[in-house]
Amino acid sequence: MTKTGTFLAVAACLATISLKAQTSFKFDFGSGAIKKGYTQILPESVYSKEKGYGFLQGASLTAASHGKDALKGDFVTSDKPFYFTVDIPEGDYDVKVILGDAIGESEQTVRAECRRAMIYRETTAKGEIKEKTFTVHVRRPGIAGTNEKVTLKPREFGYFHWDNQLTLEFNGASPKVCAVEIKKAEKPIRVFLAGNSTVVDQASEPFAAWGQMIPAFFAPGKVSVANYAESGETLSNFLAGKRLKKILSQMRKGDYLFIEFGHNDQKQKGEGIGAFTSYKRDLKYFIAEARKKGGIPVIVTSIQRRNFNDEGKINETLGDYPEACRQTAKEENVSLIDLNKMTKVMYEAWGRQESENAFAHNPQIDNTHPNPFGAFEMAKCVMNGIKDAKLGIAKYIVNFDGFDPSKPELISSFYWPLSPSKSTVKPDGN
Repeated sequence: MTKTGTFLAVAACLATISLKAQTSFKFDFGSGAIKKGYTQILPESVYSKEKGYGFLQGASLTAASHGKDALKGDFVTSDKPFYFTVDIPEGDYDVKVILGDAIGESEQTVRAECRRAMIYRETTAKGEIKEKTFTVHVRRPGIAGTNEKVTLKPREFGYFHWDNQLTLEFNGASPKVCAVEIKKAEKPIRVFLAGNSTVVDQASEPFAAWGQMIPAFFAPGKVSVANYAESGETLSNFLAGKRLKKILSQMRKGDYLFIEFGHNDQKQKGEGIGAFTSYKRDLKYFIAEARKKGGIPVIVTSIQRRNFNDEGKINETLGDYPEACRQTAKEENVSLIDLNKMTKVMYEAWGRQESENAFAHNPQIDNTHPNPFGAFEMAKCVMNGIKDAKLGIAKYIVNFDGFDPSKPELISSFYWPLSPSKSTVKPDGN
């Protein structure tokens, strides 16, 4: 091979490596002038493997140019929710979105991956442009340093949170996106979540869980919520599926591991299986393994099921499992967020009828799995628990003034434009 041929081959190889490892992107949305150093995004910029970025099919998009500023004077919008996705390596990323209209108003909600709440609701007045930043955890099934992978369930193959991309959902009455910038986050504190369907990033309406709501309550760049929960999981199944191993492979000193199980564990049968035996043993294993990595374990008791007695009080349907969590927290000297206790107070404050509004209807009411409103209220309970436990991450809480479970909000105060993904299939676990 000639020197020229060798040089070209090496250059091509380096270009391929660079493309695969790219962790910084700048996209200028709209039909106006292109900001130097940015890639223009037009309505026809549909995702392809060759480009490695673009809109997903499904929404009719339009572009507008209403100002002279190359970056902030134009935008892309739609009257339906739309997705923008970027091929990106595993890790934590700070995402800046520039929103608004140089001559009009806008209103948008932004979610990441599987309906992970990042920007709850952001409005801009006529001519106003806003810049908002949030931090997103991106993951893949492979476990670093091994040939192993997380054992995914068939339904997980189509989820945004196990693919090779960072996917953003733009929703709301009038979303107007001027620009998106993505860069690798500078080692934020990771809050890893291990749990079941009441914690997971639920992929489809009308289901939701508290784990996908709490990212909106943390300061960007400081905390990254890494939700590894999955529907139907028990402590033992989570271990067998290598989900804990995946978490531990990424955990740094000072990261957190929030552990919430119980709904499915209580259905396990057999000799030696029970709340004060196998369940406590596995809880202590999770705690010990997190500590080996310098992590900070936190036990979260299971949310209550919506099950009222004749006196309007919640029946305790989770047996000894919440108490086993409380005992383990004391014995292992770890922080406890008693979500079981807080949700009991909250459901009873709502009452039998009003509490229906916090759970998924599909079409019958599901008394285990929350809808987005219920998940949002439960997330506020968790944030309250973080503050009460005086966890170090409490200083990075934003958009939260405290919460009294005995005085929950009503659904009339909640805003959640529906995501395009809908399902009539009930999540695993009951």
